[in-house]
Amino acid sequence: MTISAFMDKHFRHFNARETLAAAKAFRRFVDEQNGIMLVSLAGAMSTAEIGVSLAEMIRCGKVQAISCTAANLEEDLFNLFAHDEYKIIDNWRALSVQDELALRDSGFNRVTDTCIPETVMKHMQKQLLKYWCQAADEGKSYLPFEYMFMLLDEPELRAHYKIPAEHSWMIAAKEAGIPVFSPGIEDSTLGNMFTARVMDGTVSNHQVLKSGTQQLEYLATWYRSVSKERDVGFFQIGGGIAGDFAICVVPLLLQDLNESETRRWGYFAQISDSETSYGGYSGAVPNEKITWNKLTAESPKFMIHSDATIVAPLIFAYVLGH
Repeated sequence: MTISAFMDKHFRHFNARETLAAAKAFRRFVDEQNGIMLVSLAGAMSTAEIGVSLAEMIRCGKVQAISCTAANLEEDLFNLFAHDEYKIIDNWRALSVQDELALRDSGFNRVTDTCIPETVMKHMQKQLLKYWCQAADEGKSYLPFEYMFMLLDEPELRAHYKIPAEHSWMIAAKEAGIPVFSPGIEDSTLGNMFTARVMDGTVSNHQVLKSGTQQLEYLATWYRSVSKERDVGFFQIGGGIAGDFAICVVPLLLQDLNESETRRWGYFAQISDSETSYGGYSGAVPNEKITWNKLTAESPKFMIHSDATIVAPLIFAYVLGH
């Protein structure tokens, strides 16, 4: 039985039914309605190796843009270059304070059951530093993903890949030429390292890294262009800045630039483990976005309360017809 057939047979109620409905609408949106899809990534989805399924979605033309936390940007490459050095903790819930200290002193940073070696972070900083310094010397600035793509352009580094290249969503995004928006890079390991290098004078200025507002302008320009003839959908994994930053581009164009013909998002689905609360964005129901001019009353809307590491690959498999 295929994954799609399994879901059609068994996913009948509650979050399972919502998952199937979101998957069907996603497939209909991109295949029948010729829609464009943006996927936003929060949490530690790259460390969870979402690239195995997301990269295939990108290569098959089911995803045309990514908005992600800078942690997801860098962690896809951490995994690419150091996967074999990662440590998996089966009984991570039982770790004591002493166990955590031992991991720290061994040079590991834990994300739930997965421990990332600090060596890959320092190695990537060393690789990126030459591009940061070169940009400073030339008076140029680039978006965070552009620096990462420069790294992936280095042919000698390909011999050091520790996973199949087709499992990296960053490689897939680069090859497909799709944009990758990553607001809040300061909230990431490499963002911390970059700031330290400016503070100690190794990199002469902050301007070599384009700001969040410059990224928002880039996103608005992209959305304005692609939405002229086609609807654009929004598939949100988690909450936070990666989602809110990207989805706000529609009210920016509609209200702040008075571009009244701007299309609102034509599809919306979110996978989140956050419950609806008082003022929280991550668990807000999709209808709340209508008042902010992000969605229309007619836009297909889905909220799946579940673990994205389980649900997202299933939805992607359904969209791909697996």
